[in-house]
Amino acid sequence: QVQLVQSGGGLVQDGGSLRLSCAASGLKVSKYVMGWFRQPPGKEREFVAAIAWSGGSIQYSDSVKGRFTISRDNAKNTVYLQMNSLKPEDTAVYYCGADRHSSRSYSDIKVYDYWGQGTQVTVSS
Repeated sequence: QVQLVQSGGGLVQDGGSLRLSCAASGLKVSKYVMGWFRQPPGKEREFVAAIAWSGGSIQYSDSVKGRFTISRDNAKNTVYLQMNSLKPEDTAVYYCGADRHSSRSYSDIKVYDYWGQGTQVTVSS
């Protein structure tokens, strides 16, 4: 049984930092494309970042590029999202996802097979 358990998140001031974690069981993050998405209040879930199974390919949305960093610890079977220089518009519920087919459509929500439970990130101005 595959489980993605998220931790981190919370309330932070404008310009602050947070780190999200996504611990996997039932799959090896080293063999999957792992992604982070977010859903702002009243909006659709949107792509944030993804890392390929090989680790050689990483993709970010334009809105977070240069501020967020996705990484993976294979030994801990965990994926991270380090978020720096946070802005109020980053406020959302953040989800990690796993694509078992390792497609190259990192930003396409439909290719992700498994999801974490979501974690709230709130950035106050």
